[in-house]
Amino acid sequence: MQIDIAAINTTVHRIASSDSLPAVGMGRQALALPPPDNAVRIADMLSLIVNSVPVRRRVLGTGDHVYSAGEPLIHLYVLNAGAVKVVNAAADGRGQIVSVNFRGDWLGFDGIAKCRYACSAVALDVGEVWALRYDELLAACAARPSLLAALHTEMSRSLTRSLDTMLSMRTLSVASRVATFLRNWAESLSERGLRCDRIALHMTRAEIGEYLGMTLESVSRGLSALARSKVIGFDKRRRRDILILDLPALGDFIYVKCDPVRALWRHPDDQIMCRGERATVGSGSSGGA
Repeated sequence: MQIDIAAINTTVHRIASSDSLPAVGMGRQALALPPPDNAVRIADMLSLIVNSVPVRRRVLGTGDHVYSAGEPLIHLYVLNAGAVKVVNAAADGRGQIVSVNFRGDWLGFDGIAKCRYACSAVALDVGEVWALRYDELLAACAARPSLLAALHTEMSRSLTRSLDTMLSMRTLSVASRVATFLRNWAESLSERGLRCDRIALHMTRAEIGEYLGMTLESVSRGLSALARSKVIGFDKRRRRDILILDLPALGDFIYVKCDPVRALWRHPDDQIMCRGERATVGSGSSGGA
């Protein structure tokens, strides 16, 4: 597919300078609106897409490829249901999971630069994806500045999530990385109005290790540490299902393992576990932190 870069740049410049966009900055009234609830944001974005660009709906089965590395970029995709992993081929031929995506997430940004997908997107469970032809999407963005703004927002969100994952892999301990992975998954479900006290991972521990940059054994040790701390549990019938017993405590676990002093400061009125000891803060007395 031939992409007219000059035409795109002209269109973006015209839209960016248009008075139809909310005015901010010098000489104009700046907007200071609170960020919308994520569930509302996702619903609004999906509605905007349906009303702006032709949508081709596709039902996914577990293991189905949304697209494969090396294929020419024809569509961008928006996940409407289910979960999809994006896999990049490592130099030794192994697949490296680089992201896990849920309802409202966009897929295919990796293909824009070279007009070919750099990664493969694979369904983790049954779901539905919306295919948007890239040329039709560009034309719709030219006609509707709000759609262009939504597209840029999702690109930024995707980049920020990648940077957060990289930072986690470089700075957190094994157990904290596993805790962060589970917390992010549970929060993603909660933000979409879904049940978050039980996570059906649809991923093996080896795949989780690939995503987090650790071995299968390290993932198992991290899960065991979380279970001993009573913040997660295991379904005896379905071993891949993780029970989130206390989501706030899961976040506390990350802070305690990463920075015990910061964890105590973060919740001054609570009692939290720190290095296996009970610490009380906020009453003037403290245990061993």
